[in-house]
Amino acid sequence: MNLSCSLWQDNSLSVKHFAFAKFSEVTEQCFLLFILILLMFLASLTGNALIALAFRTNSGLHMPMYFFLANLSLLEIGYTCSVIPTMLQSLVSEARGISREGCAMQMFFFTFFGISECCLLAAMAFDRYMAICSPLHYATRMSRGVCVQLALVSWGVGCMVGLGQTNYIFSLNFCGPCEIDHFFCDLPAILALACGDTSHNEAAVFVAAILCISSPFLLIVASYGRILAAVLIMPSPEGRHKALSTCSSHLLVVTLFYGSGSVTYLRPKDNHSPGMDKLLALFYTVVTSMLNPIIYSLRNKEIKAALQRILEKKVLTCG
Repeated sequence: MNLSCSLWQDNSLSVKHFAFAKFSEVTEQCFLLFILILLMFLASLTGNALIALAFRTNSGLHMPMYFFLANLSLLEIGYTCSVIPTMLQSLVSEARGISREGCAMQMFFFTFFGISECCLLAAMAFDRYMAICSPLHYATRMSRGVCVQLALVSWGVGCMVGLGQTNYIFSLNFCGPCEIDHFFCDLPAILALACGDTSHNEAAVFVAAILCISSPFLLIVASYGRILAAVLIMPSPEGRHKALSTCSSHLLVVTLFYGSGSVTYLRPKDNHSPGMDKLLALFYTVVTSMLNPIIYSLRNKEIKAALQRILEKKVLTCG
């Protein structure tokens, strides 16, 4: 590997190419993991695309909650497509290299979609807060224009953070080694390859992660705190059950996304290990993206009915 690294460096000894570490020397293990990830990837793409299509084609779903859900599905598609193809290639191919520019692009899109999803989950929590705590003003306060603005802010924050973090990381000098002990160009894995003392850089990335991950999470906690207070004073059990059922899917998605993300990016550096980082990466890039459409479709009658109509139309068309 060191010989390859030296060939990938120019006269200034700045690494121009990286290479992903081999997952295992046992070919059968790599192949089985490849099949598993590929199936989950295809399931994620299909499920999220169907939800976005259901919103697009069904006028009955043109409400704030489903507008945000369609945006979440689009983010999930971009999120998985930014890393999983590279992950699959590194599992079964000997060509595991990636250029510095390609690595930077992958990091940008991964950060962009990930941070945008953090912000969008907060917007979805605010939507549920307005629906339950202020139902009489919900239609005016959560108008189409407001929903579009919240979505644009979420995408915009993700873009700015992605550009800032990527530019900051790749402004560092990389003089070798160039083997990335990960499935893709994730922030901690790339930062570990930078030359010299990177403690200040690691601290800056850690602070940025706290702000970008914790701030939306605190908004979610505040929204659900108000929701819980409102639900507890509802007179009828049916009303409480209905109010909580509209939030259960979102709460489960938030738990999966923030749970894995917080463990990955907010735990101390001393607790990081390549094996654990790879396991967590598989969870928050593949498993959660596959589970999200399943969670929403199984627990939401409107989504389930819209998906059934889409599938029935496809069957009739093919017949």
